[in-house]
Amino acid sequence: MKRAFAESLESLQIAVENLVGARLRSFLTTLGIVIGVMTVITIVAIIQGLNTSFQTSIASLGAHTLYVSKWAWFANGRDEWWELRNRKDLGKRELEAIDRQATLAVAVAPMGMTQSDVSRDDFEAPNVQVIGTNAQYLATGAGTVSAGRFLVETDVELTRNTVVLGADVADRLFPGFTLEQMLDRRITLAGKHFQVVGVMDRRGKMLGQSMDSNVIVPYTAFLRDFGGKRGLNIAVSGEPETLSNLEDQLVEILRRVRRVPPEKKDDFSLNRQEQFLRTYNQLTGSLYGVAIGVGLITLIVGGIGIMNIMLVSVTERTREIGVRRALGARRSTILMQFLVESSIVAALGGAIGTALGLGLAQIIAMTTPLAAAVNGSAIALGIGFSAVVGLVFGIWPAWRAARLDPVEALRHE
Repeated sequence: MKRAFAESLESLQIAVENLVGARLRSFLTTLGIVIGVMTVITIVAIIQGLNTSFQTSIASLGAHTLYVSKWAWFANGRDEWWELRNRKDLGKRELEAIDRQATLAVAVAPMGMTQSDVSRDDFEAPNVQVIGTNAQYLATGAGTVSAGRFLVETDVELTRNTVVLGADVADRLFPGFTLEQMLDRRITLAGKHFQVVGVMDRRGKMLGQSMDSNVIVPYTAFLRDFGGKRGLNIAVSGEPETLSNLEDQLVEILRRVRRVPPEKKDDFSLNRQEQFLRTYNQLTGSLYGVAIGVGLITLIVGGIGIMNIMLVSVTERTREIGVRRALGARRSTILMQFLVESSIVAALGGAIGTALGLGLAQIIAMTTPLAAAVNGSAIALGIGFSAVVGLVFGIWPAWRAARLDPVEALRHE
């Protein structure tokens, strides 16, 4: 054990001395490894950053909320899109049926949506998303109020002109105001005055779109001002353990109220958060595959470069190997020396590639909407895998060095 430890230290020392003595060659040898690891780390950092950002955004949909709509969130091809387009809109009849009959529902909130300009005096917020809903909207996982209150049932029943502002709209219409100062002020929406009763907490972006550029009004006022025949989406939240049963219950209610014959398919869609996650994971899975493929190809090329340089090194140091063998060095000692050297070269390239990859990912995160993050395991994997590549591709040169005949090696010029 003592001898093995001493030989390992000696091999490490010799390897470092040789690498330092041929710095340019060592750098060029590691270049392939650097590029491969940098590529993989950059892609992994961006994907992990997107994962974190996406999971935070998708949580706003409500983990236990079903969204009833005539549209499916993801249509497979043009034919299905036309089929969805030709469905009947959902309206107050479906909303009232679900509200009365869905015994497993915790909250039921309609969602009518359109775009409109909103203004106050000389301040204007163009193309704001107008959401018409009821008092149960927040219970479906749609955020929280930072000031004032949300809509109440009497706002809906009496079709009041009350409005809750998204954070971006509040900033645009009331620059320099505190949240409390915005309350009870009037804004103009669809040519009518609406009283501000609350301001929503900031929610950030989802899929690149702001979730704060909106105003929320009673859905009865929404239908009055933007068209009584406008279609609605319906958010229905339930308990986690009964969500599947709630889905079955909604299908039964909707088929009955929409009079869908038994032999016909559903003419509505039930959308869930998991659909976004499933599609997103498929996309990022493909990106991971591309990253791994590119990285492996580059690492193999880099490994071949290491093997080539190590073979040249064996030839150059043949006489040195002969001297060491003549002085009693064992074949295993020579083998270990060259394996350690090739591993150090590759690990060094992996470390440089990891640092460059992280730096490039941060630059991308600062200059584009893409997020970037990476955990310690990815860094350790990048450096460790590089060292393994160096070890594998260093076996042949190390074996050749160890198998040299001492007498012939000493004669080498």
